Amino acid sequence: MVRTHRSLVAWIDCLAIAAWGILFLKYKLNEKLYLLIHPNYAWLSVVAGIALLGLALWYAVNLLRPQSGTSAQHMALLPRGWSSWLLLATAIVGLVISPRAFASQTAFQRGVGDGTVATRVKPQAFRASTNSEDKSIVDWVRTLTVYPEPDAYTGQKVKVQGFVIYPPDLPADYLLVSRFVITCCAADVYPVSLPVKLTTSRDNYKPDTWLEIEGTMVTKELAGKRQLAIAAKSLKSIPEPKNPYDY
Repeated sequence: MVRTHRSLVAWIDCLAIAAWGILFLKYKLNEKLYLLIHPNYAWLSVVAGIALLGLALWYAVNLLRPQSGTSAQHMALLPRGWSSWLLLATAIVGLVISPRAFASQTAFQRGVGDGTVATRVKPQAFRASTNSEDKSIVDWVRTLTVYPEPDAYTGQKVKVQGFVIYPPDLPADYLLVSRFVITCCAADVYPVSLPVKLTTSRDNYKPDTWLEIEGTMVTKELAGKRQLAIAAKSLKSIPEPKNPYDY
């Protein structure tokens, strides 16, 4: 009975290791890995997935053949008991439930519209562009971090993509167009946004829907201070990008 129990636990160890290897590689193949980690570090997950599958294969081979004393000592270093059940269950949940991009609720939790975002955007990462329509929301926020005077950009054309947020203190004829910035992994994402002056009812644009917005930059007084805003000329619904984060 004891030997049977140990054999079952050993196979659970093997399955847990293999499941995590498969999970890492699945997220890479279906392009969901970019919802969880910065693309610069995606290769680490791929390497880890391959290594885990290799370890699981080695483990299975050793389970299927008579063990020498040395093999038994090496395998004893691998996780055993309830922790393996937990690891296996977590991997199965990850395989069944697909990760989703963060939306407006997370943006509120992480400080959208409260002034803290600008302090996290790194000016040294600013990407200069001769064409204002080529700037993303993050580029505009970085530009404002370097030189915050909104009148300097009045009249410049803008074309950005992002999802819709409605903070409670925003006037009824405005919305925020937002993106999340990821620096390492999903745990450290933070939102950046720009206010958009609408020409139609904002009831036409539901929260968390993705829009491509074209217009010109204007200076408006919002929440008691002068801010740069987009005077929208065109708002077009678009699908959520495969990689919805910026860098």
